[in-house]
Formats: sequence, structure tokens, C-alpha cells
Amino acid sequence: MIRRKDTRRMAKRPTKPTKSVEPRRAGRGPSPEKTAQTRRVIIDAALGEFLENGYADTTMDGVARRAGVAKGTSYRYFPAKEALFEAVVREKIAGALIDADPANRRPDEPVSTFIRRTMLVSIREIERNGRAAIARLVLVEGARFPEMTEIYRRAMFEPLLKQIRDLAATARARGELRRPELEDYPHLLIAPIWFAIIHNGLLDRAHPLDIGDLFEAHLDLVFDA
Repeated sequence: MIRRKDTRRMAKRPTKPTKSVEPRRAGRGPSPEKTAQTRRVIIDAALGEFLENGYADTTMDGVARRAGVAKGTSYRYFPAKEALFEAVVREKIAGALIDADPANRRPDEPVSTFIRRTMLVSIREIERNGRAAIARLVLVEGARFPEMTEIYRRAMFEPLLKQIRDLAATARARGELRRPELEDYPHLLIAPIWFAIIHNGLLDRAHPLDIGDLFEAHLDLVFDA
């Protein structure tokens, strides 16, 4: 005798309808303006810390306290002190390179006039805006912290030399320079600046040189030679 299967056991259980889960909306972060402002505040604080304490004794904690932000916030923008120093150099120090870009020279403007209109104006402020102090910091602590020197060389020194070399080539082509040395050695133009930075900060603080006047006198010698 064949027994019938219990169809009740084989019946499929009704499936429960699945509920659609809406993705959780991410919370709104700070606006781009607020982000940029926070970044500027941290960089300003870092400049103050570097100038007051030097590179070795500047800490991310100190920068955060000075900026009035949480330590985690400063790390969110700058993962290490090296990155923070590079931001200071690029935005507070190397920013002067923008005006002196040879592309900004007027078509008929003499190169020496362009240098006076751009570089000389910036150089006259070099002691007041922290640029000279950062240069001294690199001179004093760069041997212990080679990453400082590399950052300064890459962000400030080499771009400036390229600008001077390009300007010297233009001046030679226009007949403003009779000799080729400035094109071959663009360091010649900024040598008095570095001498004055060393003199004012290390050699004779009691009798500082006017870096702007020294550079202007040197500029006259270079273009009159």
C-alpha cells in the first residue's frame, strides 16, 4: 500500500515582505569657506610657534592650542609637523613668488623695473612678515632637520632661482644686461638678501641692515654693469 506524503509539511511558508532600508544620510560637514578658514588659522598659529620656539620645540599640540582648535583637527589638516612646516613655507613665505612671476611683466616693461615693482616691494617687508625669520630658522636648524631644508629648497629657493634665470634671459635678449653671469648664476641677485638675513639675525643684531635698500643698491650694480 502506497502512503501519501504529508503535503502540509511540504507547503512553503509564506515569505515576509522585506522592508526597504533607506541609506543613512551623512551629516553635513563644515562648508568650504569654514574649512579654508580653519586651515588658515592653523597655518598662522604654526608660523607663530615656529618663530617663537624654533622647529625642534614646536609641537602639534602647541599649534592646536594657539589656533584654538582640537588636536585632532590640526592632524586632520596636517598629518605631521613636516606637512605643517611645508604649508607655512608655501603659503606664508613662497607666496611672494606669485607677484614676481615673469609672466606678470608688462610687454614693454624693463626687467629691472619689474623686479623693483615686485621683488623689491616684498623684500622691504621681509623682516616684518616672518620670511627672514623662517630663512634663519632653516639656516640654524636645517642641519639637524634636513626635511626643513628640503622643503624650503623645493618650495621657495629653486622656484625663485628659476624666476631670476628667466628674467635674466629676457633682460639679455632686450639688451638690458650686457654680461651673462646673472643668467648663469641667478644666486647673484639674492646673495645680498641672504647676507643681510644672516647679519641682522646672527652677526650684528644691534645694527641691522635695511635689506630693501641693500637689494636696491645691488640691483643698480647688476643692471649697470
